[in-house]
Amino acid sequence: MKLIQTIRNAFAIPDLRKKLLFTIFIVVLFRIGTAIPVPFIDAEALKQMMSGMTEESGNAGNLLSYLNILSGRAFENATIFAMGIGPYITAQIIIQLLTVALPPLERLSKEGPEGRKKLNNISRFTTIGLGVFQGTMYYLMLKSYGVVNQYDSKFQNIYVTVFVVTCFCAGTALVMWLGEQINKKGIGNGISILLFTGIVSSGPKVLSTFIAWWQLAKEGSKQFYFLIPGMCIAFLAVVWFIVFMQESERRVPVQYAKQIRGRKMMGGQKSYIPVKVNMSGVMPIIFSSSIISIPATVKWLVYRGKTADTIAYKIWSIFDTNSLLYALIYFMLIIAFAYFYVAIQYNPVEIANNLHKNNGAIPGIRPGKNTIAYLTKIINRITLLGALFLSVIAVVPIIISSVTHVSISFGGTSVLILVGVALEMVNQIESQMLMRHYKGFLD
Repeated sequence: MKLIQTIRNAFAIPDLRKKLLFTIFIVVLFRIGTAIPVPFIDAEALKQMMSGMTEESGNAGNLLSYLNILSGRAFENATIFAMGIGPYITAQIIIQLLTVALPPLERLSKEGPEGRKKLNNISRFTTIGLGVFQGTMYYLMLKSYGVVNQYDSKFQNIYVTVFVVTCFCAGTALVMWLGEQINKKGIGNGISILLFTGIVSSGPKVLSTFIAWWQLAKEGSKQFYFLIPGMCIAFLAVVWFIVFMQESERRVPVQYAKQIRGRKMMGGQKSYIPVKVNMSGVMPIIFSSSIISIPATVKWLVYRGKTADTIAYKIWSIFDTNSLLYALIYFMLIIAFAYFYVAIQYNPVEIANNLHKNNGAIPGIRPGKNTIAYLTKIINRITLLGALFLSVIAVVPIIISSVTHVSISFGGTSVLILVGVALEMVNQIESQMLMRHYKGFLD
């Protein structure tokens, strides 16, 4: 009831209502785009190809399946939004990493709004480049499977190639533009909301899976009587655990010295530095999923669902999603990327220098090297806890699926994105409502 009342209060504020309605409008446009097919694609052949991919990968661990979920299943239907928001996310990650490695980009990041504007433009052009590359690769894959209509005329085939790749690239640019419009005129982060929308669109498939389990239970498969409530309880427990860890933080106390400026006494306040447990968000899982899913994708593309008694096939099979090695490598990659991402995002030296410039200090810790060492120790410990949290969320569904031999459509990554975006949206709505003295979740 409290949530419903908060939504009512939000819609009662004119400007906030406009932002919410605009965000909903963009989401509707995104879903329409995921349903518009690209011409010259054989829908029946595409359906058979994607069903073979799902059977081979178990709907998890294959890069194509991963892209399919993030694109709101537009990938499996070869619609204009088949590439989804993936190229934009990849472009931003690349520019973010290069900002640390390349001095010119680092200088731009420190030039304030103008510098960030230039970096955003670089990210946009990088997104278009990645869209062309991924769209071309997707087209070549579709063509190799006979999904693309072919003609006797060479000119017509060239026209089909250019047209299809252009549609995929244009869809990528349009999705990027829709996300930026949410940032400007809507509420919430545009990329996150489009990801949220794509994942939620898989809800009907999950519901159909539960219905199929229920039918099996009625036919005498007693294990499904326990599987359905068990999955529901596990899902609720995972959501609670994610919310708890997402909101958890370590607060490092800070004491600011008193200063006399003119006739006024300044400073002398107590504050804290918040160090969140999950500082890196879902990025380590996205990095790790992209890398660990490459062997399964190569295996599927090379053998196309067939088995072979060769050494190469056995090597590729080691990285199947139901293998212990896959889960172990996935676990370690997430931890490694979590530390890497935090290292480029949080600099203890910069934090210590800012404290010194503002006449602040951590009680009991000397400024300078001691403060840097203290902050580094705290960040490393918190990062380990956050990395273990992400690893467990990502790996446990894979283990459950391997043990029960039941495909789980909503993996830990999907649930983490859903909960994270929902919390972000609630916090933004609540903060804007509090600015207008409306009661909400925090009363």
